[in-house]
Amino acid sequence: MQDSNKPTSPKPIVALTGEPLISENETERSAERKSENTDFIPVIIKRTDETFRHPDDILEKAIHEGVEQHQRRNFSLLLSSIAAGMILCFTALLVGVMASILENPGEGFGRIIMASVYPLGFVLVILSRTQLFTEHTATAVYPVLDAKANFISLLRLWAIVGTGNLVGSLIGAGMLAAADEVIGAQSGYLYLAEHITSYPLKVILVSSVLAGWLMALGAWVILGTHSNGSQILSIYIVTFIIGVGGLHHSIAGSVELMAAYFSNSGVDFWSLPPTIGVMLLGNMIGGSVFVAVLNYGHIRQSQLLKDKESVKKIIES
Repeated sequence: MQDSNKPTSPKPIVALTGEPLISENETERSAERKSENTDFIPVIIKRTDETFRHPDDILEKAIHEGVEQHQRRNFSLLLSSIAAGMILCFTALLVGVMASILENPGEGFGRIIMASVYPLGFVLVILSRTQLFTEHTATAVYPVLDAKANFISLLRLWAIVGTGNLVGSLIGAGMLAAADEVIGAQSGYLYLAEHITSYPLKVILVSSVLAGWLMALGAWVILGTHSNGSQILSIYIVTFIIGVGGLHHSIAGSVELMAAYFSNSGVDFWSLPPTIGVMLLGNMIGGSVFVAVLNYGHIRQSQLLKDKESVKKIIES
């Protein structure tokens, strides 16, 4: 009878093919690693957290997003754009409160403080993925330039989003005025309205072109980033520049003008439509020409040059 207490020899570790993987000089763990290397298929994990995308990739993404917007139903676009206009009332609220508190809001450090709170409403709009006119001045143009949408569809999109933003601005401004006993920004709204309307229309047009250029540039940079933090920083930078420069943003300016009208009986309503119309036109020019056309043009030209060089190499070989 065999002794039950006699130690048994360890079972050999083998691969799936039945070949032994352990030798006299190997430890059991090293044999297990060899078995794992034999039994499992190695894979390459591609990183997707790069800080910035390649310009070619940004353009393709911009075209894709633009096509999606062209294909959206009218009512969906309208509701989303109304929401964006209403959300921007928080920018008017913040800047109006600061203008009411500061002794000289348009000078020195007061100007920096107002500019530092100006972007917060835009951050909410962009991250909520609602439709803002100054964002679509460029995004909606890319599919037209790439022959994936027509000019009539572009005008339809601009008209719906612009109208919805203005309706939302009207609603938001009315709510700010109704709650002004709590907010206490009446004098601030009046100051902002005087700043917007105190310039000739041709000066307002150029200022609006610069603001539209910055907003469309911000939308382009957002498409080139991956993380929410980078997107927030991009939005903040471009809108801070708009704020510190006192540039004319059509939708935020509309909220400020209408809030001043609802809060102060001395504001002439009929002076508002021409100013708002010029701001819309300037923003549209700045976004569509200075960003959409130029970005599309230089990237497509680079791609064509690369294609020609590739064809030339093939022919020579």
